[in-house]
Amino acid sequence: MALPARWSRPLAVSDSADEVMELQMGPSHPASHGTIKFNLKLDGERILDCDVEVGYLHRGFEKMCEQGTWTQVFPYTDRLNYSSSCINNVGFALTVEKLLDLEAPARCQYARMMMSEVARIADHLTCLGMAAGEVGAQTAMFYTLEARELLYDLIEAVTGARLTVTWCRIGGIAHDLPADFAQRVAVCFKHLDAVLSDCDKLLSRNRVFIDRMCGVGVLAREDVISYGITGPLLRASGVAYDVRKADPYLFYDRTEFELPLGEQGDNYDRFNVRFQEILQSKRIIEQALRQIPEGPVTITDHRYVLPAKDRVYNSIEGLMNHFKLIMEGIKIPAGETYGAVEGANGELGFYVVSDGSGRPYRVRVRPPCYLAMGALNKMLIGRMIADVITTFGMINMIGGECDR
Repeated sequence: MALPARWSRPLAVSDSADEVMELQMGPSHPASHGTIKFNLKLDGERILDCDVEVGYLHRGFEKMCEQGTWTQVFPYTDRLNYSSSCINNVGFALTVEKLLDLEAPARCQYARMMMSEVARIADHLTCLGMAAGEVGAQTAMFYTLEARELLYDLIEAVTGARLTVTWCRIGGIAHDLPADFAQRVAVCFKHLDAVLSDCDKLLSRNRVFIDRMCGVGVLAREDVISYGITGPLLRASGVAYDVRKADPYLFYDRTEFELPLGEQGDNYDRFNVRFQEILQSKRIIEQALRQIPEGPVTITDHRYVLPAKDRVYNSIEGLMNHFKLIMEGIKIPAGETYGAVEGANGELGFYVVSDGSGRPYRVRVRPPCYLAMGALNKMLIGRMIADVITTFGMINMIGGECDR
């Protein structure tokens, strides 16, 4: 006999005179980020059950990707995790290049790696700032957002955009790094260090912040593995898994960095892991700046890369080449593959299938946020309503990644 659905099972309250109260929190709640609803069952303020609805953002990402050419997918990937869209671009580009069995030039790979880490820092600052603000630490929130703007200025200088960058191309990148990139990074990191120092003093040993975060939203090592959760949430539970270490891509194997780990798997550990990962991302960028060579930032194969504008405007061959790549798309050999990168929230994977045409036959994404949301119920049962805010904030859910 099949058991009834979890949501329909009877729940016991602490006092037999009380009743289970059902409360819908969101999706218009300001802390639900506009796209999430929590169906709560409460005994007073204690959470007996939490059914999470993530279906409030219907863009149809995967099906939209299948309607355009391979190159036209990049603007869609920007909108998965818009706080770190450079990483999304890189993940899709590497997956398609894996299907093509081609490798981008060395300078391109270093640039992709550095911009991925810049985007990771900006994403972590967003998460930490919002987490601080949601427990009342408004000053720390403004500090982290100030630092994030410095990172977005850097991203804008490289890509021409702040959030939805569409910077990567199959076989390369749209623009080389600006000539003063190293100097921009040095100035940015100088300010970033000052902000991180201030936030550390404000939060890391703040009694109120610690009480709100410690022992809340705990996920044991076995549970976090069972749910398939990766990224800072996995490492906060003490599991040293990171795609950059486990299956190195780009030139991560040429850099030295550590994986910060937690012990309790609670919200405070998640906060600290992300905080320490910012410092490790800085290490990676500084090493890459010393190693990056001169050279091209894209391959020269006319089957995959648009010709230079002077060829398009001054030769019929260049014009035809440009027209066919734009209208028909890059022809990817028939086959299928899976590629993964370490996103700001965990393993971001793309599974793509090609039928040999200029458009993807199938595109599927493994979004780290989506899997983490599946464990939110377990993290909240037995906690108070106020703990929904801090726990959900430390998952760092991005609506675009949960889009289905």
